Amino acid sequence: MPAPEIERLVGLFARLPTLGPRSARRAVLSLLDNPKAQMQPMIETMQAVVDHVQICPICGNFDTQSPCSVCADLKRDKKQVCVVRDIADLWALERGNIFHGVYHILGGVLSAIDGVGPDDLHLDSLVGRVQKGNIEEVILALPATVDGQTTAHYVADRLEKYPVKLTTLARGVPVGGELDYLDDGTLQMALKSRRSL
Repeated sequence: MPAPEIERLVGLFARLPTLGPRSARRAVLSLLDNPKAQMQPMIETMQAVVDHVQICPICGNFDTQSPCSVCADLKRDKKQVCVVRDIADLWALERGNIFHGVYHILGGVLSAIDGVGPDDLHLDSLVGRVQKGNIEEVILALPATVDGQTTAHYVADRLEKYPVKLTTLARGVPVGGELDYLDDGTLQMALKSRRSL
């Protein structure tokens, strides 16, 4: 049997998304092969994250500065706000370097099954940002799921009385995608979202 400290570390790793007990055990064993070279830098980095990373009071992003580097960037178009489910979605859009506005992280999507209601999301702060009158467009970049679309409609209802343009991401055939391999829902959205050539 491994030492209790090692078992505790395996248990902590197993709590991470996509890591079950076996994967966690393999990760810990890999780290223990050379603890000074692998674990010590990880410990120092994790402590630095705990000490310095904070949540942006404007958009909800993680950063070491407040407001975050995205909200503080003077080159960003502050009139465009892209509403995303979580920080991972923000990072995905930033990775592509295709959006040059600012963001608003909801912190999830409405889900009756998971017990997530409107009060569990950062909706009031989004409405507050729109109320100030500096925003021209709100882009709803939410998942193409039932919960994502329910959330998009709810956000749209909350913002309908404000003079702001509401848009959503296009849905349909991915670049390089072949029709034969696409599911029915994707094909349906592609047909509904068609545009002129």
